[in-house]
Amino acid sequence: MSMLRLVGLVVGLAAVGFAVVHFRGPRWNRQNFYLFLLFGFALVAVSIAPGLADILEDLFDLGSFQFGRLLALLLVATTLALFLALYTKTKHDNLKRQVDRIFCAWAADELLPADAASRMKPIMVIMPALNEARNLEKILPRMPATIGGHEVGVLVIDDGSDDDTAAVALRFGAVVARNPVNRGQGAAQRVGYRVLQRHGVELGVTMDSDSQHRPEDLPAMIQPVLDRRCDLVIGSRVLGSHEGGTAVRLTGVHLLSRVLTAVTGVKITDCSSGFKAFRMDQMNKIILTEDQYQASEVLIRAAKGKLKIGEVPIHIAAREFGASRKGHDFLYGLFYVKAMVKAWLS
Repeated sequence: MSMLRLVGLVVGLAAVGFAVVHFRGPRWNRQNFYLFLLFGFALVAVSIAPGLADILEDLFDLGSFQFGRLLALLLVATTLALFLALYTKTKHDNLKRQVDRIFCAWAADELLPADAASRMKPIMVIMPALNEARNLEKILPRMPATIGGHEVGVLVIDDGSDDDTAAVALRFGAVVARNPVNRGQGAAQRVGYRVLQRHGVELGVTMDSDSQHRPEDLPAMIQPVLDRRCDLVIGSRVLGSHEGGTAVRLTGVHLLSRVLTAVTGVKITDCSSGFKAFRMDQMNKIILTEDQYQASEVLIRAAKGKLKIGEVPIHIAAREFGASRKGHDFLYGLFYVKAMVKAWLS
């Protein structure tokens, strides 16, 4: 027996032994047990009777190649490895969705203050916040009490802050939901959607807590939704105005907005705006999964769900305190495109 066959025999027997010994009792896992068992027995069989590989060699017509038998085995092994990678990715995504639901349900159950339910208004502004105490002190006092005759409330999602974000929000009368760890803007917004859904809120707004989105723009944002002209309204800096922002990022906004317009059939000028107003009964129809780069996902899934989408001009102000957490322009664009492709294909 050659050294290669001997090694294969040892590894195969080890895989069988591992399956039998490891996946017992509380660690029992049927899929993993059968996978290790199949791998081990196949390796043992080919090591003892190499002629079995001739079937694969003939199947793939590799007989004319040197080491054709080995090439056939490598081809099968690579195919199985790809299958296992896809299988693992599917399991990982399912687990991620389950964990997300647990986080959202827990945060929605543990609202602050104790009378949070009584503070829910017909219009609720969702504000994800990570260490934004100083900016919230400037924004929250400017929030309108009513829009179009409807009372307005604020829901701050404290996304794992280690400053006084929650305390400041409570001081100004906001409802607070907390993520125990930082999970990203998209994940924080899903907590907000869950809270609004649970309390029967009809109209929602997502708004940044870094002082770049202005409360003064809220009436213009929510009016088309109140009038039922739109299910989802995007605040556009392109139609309005903005302070700061690099030339690279602004160019990317223009280019990707054109791409989104082309693929969705909906005219979009500001694809990365997080300032959105919407009807909850329509937003509940779409499934969102992105933890961070969720702007494109919302637009694409809303368009695929036949929601009526519109835009209104807004002003993007310069951040007053703290620094942006969006990262380098190139990486931000790369991850944005990845989220866009994923949303379109799913």
